[in-house]
Amino acid sequence: MLKALYVSSLASVFLYVISARYYGAAPFWFLNWNLVLAWLPLGFALLLMRHLKSKSWVSWQGIGLTLLWLAFLPNSFYLISDLIHLDYADPTQTFYYVIMMFSFSFTGLLLGFTSIYLVHGELLKRLKQRATHLWIGGVLLLCSFAVYLGRYLRWNTWDIILHPVGVVFDVSDRIINPVAYGQTFQVTVLFFILLVSMYFTLWQIAAAVRKLPRG
Repeated sequence: MLKALYVSSLASVFLYVISARYYGAAPFWFLNWNLVLAWLPLGFALLLMRHLKSKSWVSWQGIGLTLLWLAFLPNSFYLISDLIHLDYADPTQTFYYVIMMFSFSFTGLLLGFTSIYLVHGELLKRLKQRATHLWIGGVLLLCSFAVYLGRYLRWNTWDIILHPVGVVFDVSDRIINPVAYGQTFQVTVLFFILLVSMYFTLWQIAAAVRKLPRG
């Protein structure tokens, strides 16, 4: 799976290089940085799995890796929202931009869902199935809300440490006064439906593959 993700990531970067060279996509260099951020939650998930082989989840290392995974996870799905920048593309080059940006979005989704799948599997070893699915649903809901915060309010993961007061104020204000922020919940719910439906589909595909005879 990691090899496939490497190939998908390299393909995205290659498409950017081609698009930047021939179709004027150089201003979209930020896609490459967003892709790097999308890899981080998978790295934390792999480190967490290694940690859980010999130690308890309820330890400072286990809790720390889990929090890092959760904090950076929305970056994987955030790449979908970068499609909004198609409005700035030259109309005569839109098709090439769509191919490039879809490649980044697709890779980001794969990275995010793979990391969730790994953590999901570890949770199933320790919790009942229903409770585990609810936890994963909560994670996807938080990711959906985080994508809204990143796209519309321009907060990012680093701001949790650099500007915690501002982040807490914006989040709490939308929770306390939901009627005043209809867009917040519209975007969050729509994105949540998208992520849940996609992850459910991938989960079912993985379950079917596991049942196939080896070889």
